Amino acid sequence: MTDFTLFVAPNTCARVPTIALEQIGVPFETHLVRVARNEQKSPEFLALNPKGKVPTLLIDGAPLTENVAILSWLNTTYPEAGLLPKTSNTFEALQQTADLSFFAATVHPTVTRIAMPLKFIEDKALSFEIVRPVGVEAMKELMTMINTRLEKGPWWYGDEWSVVDGYLYWVWTRIVGVGFPVDGFDNVVRHRELSEERPAVQRAMAREALNIETLKEEGLYIAPR
Repeated sequence: MTDFTLFVAPNTCARVPTIALEQIGVPFETHLVRVARNEQKSPEFLALNPKGKVPTLLIDGAPLTENVAILSWLNTTYPEAGLLPKTSNTFEALQQTADLSFFAATVHPTVTRIAMPLKFIEDKALSFEIVRPVGVEAMKELMTMINTRLEKGPWWYGDEWSVVDGYLYWVWTRIVGVGFPVDGFDNVVRHRELSEERPAVQRAMAREALNIETLKEEGLYIAPR
């Protein structure tokens, strides 16, 4: 049996591969990275992932980084789990890679501007007065497009759930958690509601809740703001 350890931190995009692994149903461990202690920059963690970020998935001790790669590997290795719709040719498969890349390379950086504006301007007042509003306006454009796509069905690929929906779920909950307006995005709101009915999502969120409680007990929890 393959041994999996997923390095995570609450509220981060590590939630997406957590959902994927729960959907697959294989045993796996999560290793909590304490961001408040800067553990993602520790020598031990950098030896696994020199980029100093979560998620990092250890597969029989070998690290795999970046959500697009992690999710693609899991889909290829466990096709029966339905992480992505079956494809009939290389072009269709690459369209799915493009969808994952869209969330990782276009939507995700916009999330960071909204949820973590201090990464761009250290001055707290300026970061929340300048960076976040710019991110919100950019995200409104992206969410308008996503909301329109969801008119074809409740999920990204219509009637069939995929791990792309796991990525959208993380994006939406992360930005709404810091005040992103929900008005006008009814399909995305419903997407969240349907996502939270899924057992894999519930199990992933339960793992995350335990990690949040651990950090609170240690005085290390950084709440979204």
